[in-house]
Amino acid sequence: MTSVKSLFAPVETDLRLLAENLQNLVSAQHPILSAAAEHLFGAGGKRLRPAIVLLVARGTMLDKDITPRHRRLAEITEMIHTASLVHDDVVDESEVRRNVSTVNSLFGNRIAVLAGDFLFAQASWYLANLDQLEVVKLLSEVIRDFAEGEIRQGLNRFETNLSLEAYIEKSYYKTASLMANSAKAAGVLSEADAEVNQALYDYGRHFGLAFQIVDDILDFTASTEVLGKPAGSDLASGNLTAPVLYAMEEHPFLAVLIEREFSQDGDLEQALSLVEKSQGIAKSRDLAAYHSKQAVESLKLLKPSASSQALLDLTEYVLSRMY
Repeated sequence: MTSVKSLFAPVETDLRLLAENLQNLVSAQHPILSAAAEHLFGAGGKRLRPAIVLLVARGTMLDKDITPRHRRLAEITEMIHTASLVHDDVVDESEVRRNVSTVNSLFGNRIAVLAGDFLFAQASWYLANLDQLEVVKLLSEVIRDFAEGEIRQGLNRFETNLSLEAYIEKSYYKTASLMANSAKAAGVLSEADAEVNQALYDYGRHFGLAFQIVDDILDFTASTEVLGKPAGSDLASGNLTAPVLYAMEEHPFLAVLIEREFSQDGDLEQALSLVEKSQGIAKSRDLAAYHSKQAVESLKLLKPSASSQALLDLTEYVLSRMY
């Protein structure tokens, strides 16, 4: 399988600069917040979201170099994403992410919440300093969407009446909103026309949905070592994703197990077995492929370049993670 980092070749130098800048941007006077920030950004990760921003920037600027504002937007995007992960880990009581100890497991929930708040605040400050109102609006919407998605997920735990449409909407709030709005924001900073900017938004939206659906499939099909968290943990915590929603249509008893919150011995194992035996994973793969195809369609307005090709290749990479 192609490495995602190899797809970032057109912006490899940009991403190296971003990694150097991130820790400086979030340096705090308090040593614990500094340590938390260092831990977060030292843990690595794919840097997928800022890479998309930088690829869009280069794909829309073409014969010109990208601006310092494009670079700052990429940094803000990664800060917002990281802040959301810190809060997610507190809510989910996660001890590891990407096989690295979470901020809450190292420093406690209070510090983790404050570290997440601090990152959101820093991101907002740097966002305001871009002096581009449309971009401020786009990224502010993302921060609101993260909260909305987390609230919806919390309210819908073990809710077997959840519709596929509600699942897609929550997936947009939690994952695709950042990709969609930051891609569009990069186009705005490039002064691309409105039609191109809308296409960039559509690319990020569909790419983000495909990415989340694949993540939800991997929760059932990948090993704990690959996931960096226990396999099946979404279902165990009552977070019902596409494979489960499809599986319940075939196996109504799955809903019974979920509604009693796996309170009896063997309930969770039986539920995981029912998902595995169903067409839920296959149907979810088709759903991810549909959104990946829509993302490809959205890129037709971009002129051919190494960066636009990388954005196309990313849609194939997302689907390849399933196999």
